[in-house]
Amino acid sequence: MLITPGKLLAQINSPDDLKKLDQAQLVQLSDELRHFIIDNVSVYGGHFGASLGVVELTVALHYVFNAPYDQLVWDVGHQAYGHKILTGRRDEFHTNRVYKGISGFPRRYESPYDAFGVGHSSTSVSAALGMAVASKYKGEEDRQHIAVIGDGALTGGIAFEGMNHAGVSDSNILIILNDNCMAIDPNVGALKDYLTDITTSRAYNKLKDEVWNLLGKLSNFGKSAQEIASKVENGIKSTLLSQSNFFESLNLRYFGPVDGHDVNHLVNIFEDLKNIKGPKILHCVTVKGKGYAPAEKGNATTWHAPGTFDKITGEIFKKVQDVPQPPKYQDVFGHTLVELARANDKIVGITPAMPSGSSMNIMMKEMPDRAFDVGIAEQHAVTFSAGLATQGLIPFCNIYSSFMQRAYDQVIHDVCIQNLPVNFCLDRAGFAGADGATHHGAYDLAYFRCLPNMIVAAPMNEEELRDLLYTAQLPRAAQAFSIRYPRGQGVMPAWRTPMKAITIGTGRMLREGHDLAILSIGHIGNYATEVCDALAEQNIRIGHYDMRFVKPLDEALLHTIFARYKKVLTIEDGCLPGGFGSAILEFMADHHYNAEVRRLGIPDKVVEHGEQSELHHECGFDVAGIERAVAEMLELVSR
Repeated sequence: MLITPGKLLAQINSPDDLKKLDQAQLVQLSDELRHFIIDNVSVYGGHFGASLGVVELTVALHYVFNAPYDQLVWDVGHQAYGHKILTGRRDEFHTNRVYKGISGFPRRYESPYDAFGVGHSSTSVSAALGMAVASKYKGEEDRQHIAVIGDGALTGGIAFEGMNHAGVSDSNILIILNDNCMAIDPNVGALKDYLTDITTSRAYNKLKDEVWNLLGKLSNFGKSAQEIASKVENGIKSTLLSQSNFFESLNLRYFGPVDGHDVNHLVNIFEDLKNIKGPKILHCVTVKGKGYAPAEKGNATTWHAPGTFDKITGEIFKKVQDVPQPPKYQDVFGHTLVELARANDKIVGITPAMPSGSSMNIMMKEMPDRAFDVGIAEQHAVTFSAGLATQGLIPFCNIYSSFMQRAYDQVIHDVCIQNLPVNFCLDRAGFAGADGATHHGAYDLAYFRCLPNMIVAAPMNEEELRDLLYTAQLPRAAQAFSIRYPRGQGVMPAWRTPMKAITIGTGRMLREGHDLAILSIGHIGNYATEVCDALAEQNIRIGHYDMRFVKPLDEALLHTIFARYKKVLTIEDGCLPGGFGSAILEFMADHHYNAEVRRLGIPDKVVEHGEQSELHHECGFDVAGIERAVAEMLELVSR
């Protein structure tokens, strides 16, 4: 089903076409763009509320600035759908987030208008500043550099680092603060309160509207006029705000707050700001989900990425199942943590701005004084957890696998070197699906297993996840404990099993066989079980071992395996270089075993977006891929 664009939008194949419109037509174009996004996402799914909130901002930016020469960086990228549609991808937008289709995030390989690839938050200011400095070095003094960053992303430390650097440069960078009081979940922290203070200061807002045009006009003239404009501007800010302006203290010219949904006013503002050199920030107040009543009035977290829905009624479609379904792993984590915390008052939970996505919100609701959303601040989350651990508490720090990459130094410096018992629960390990390359949790097995004082485990099912969580909260003097699990459902509809301790560093034999053994780690082992069952019907009996721990390995079990089998197949949903299979090869080499070993996992390349099943198939470790590998190793088929 292809969505038909409106009359004006149908004419726009690039920003050059947009510039041919009269400014008076931009309101209609904005309406058409908003409805095109609504129509597409309702049918095909995707991120929703963020892109609706910046429609007018997107139209105004591309109307005034000269992309791709002027470089536009969207932070995170959830809000870039309108940008993609206006920059030549309207007719393929129905392939958004689909395997082999366009990405749900800006990607440099996809379009010259995507100046910088994004997916993780808070990177836009640093990237745009780097571009601005490079342009100045090359003598491109007229080139504009714009970073669009949300108030949620502004809580990330790298955003402050970028602004701090920008303030001491004279580079031509415009930071646009898209302030909607939301990340994926509601924004938290002191910065949120500060921005609210600015946007609700009646006196400041009334007077700044009256002098805005004066500031823009004065800045177009000579140096003396610009000095007058600056004095007027600073006088208003210092007099009417209850505290000194945070952004001005970083030497960023602050403008705003302005209505982020008044497209004509935004055009006029951008025309003025083009003539004001140096680092500056424009504060735009927007509404997430703007223009679609269910998203504006409903739960903003739900409407961040609602899936498919009825655009008329706002009903979000959910699959109706005739039989009980397994839960999502994240929900098993959330409910199990609360069960454990009820019995153990030392347990605390930590999440960096993902309470809903991680299901930490279950604990936050029941035990608000023991569960902490620290904002988009993975580094802080890890060191905060380390501090809690020094005082005898038992922190469960839940971070998506791909986001944990951002706090690697803190894991090493603040946790492992000090040998602190922090528990890391890595959600979204393996392929994240349609979110693509920036969100896949491909590397955690490799980057954690090389660390001293770190236990690395992965459950095959919900029961093992519960048992590992139970084990992690038992008294231990030291060592961090990492538990990784994938996005999506498990395999056990009846998952609330009694919890028991697992001896650290032990695997289990699921099936004894001959000639060949499959060693699996984590949920992906369920594919191996299917393969073993199918082959058993053909009287082909292969062994299957759920290793559970990548570090420490179950060496006793491995000695038994290598003494019995001459062919070993390892399976993991992590990167092959340095991963689980590499650990098995190291063990084999250290103990002088001679066996044929083949590894299945994520190859040494960037894997793009698609359904998890499609990506498993692409990388050769779905059921069909495992069957093929087994057949080749047993020489049932030619390689």
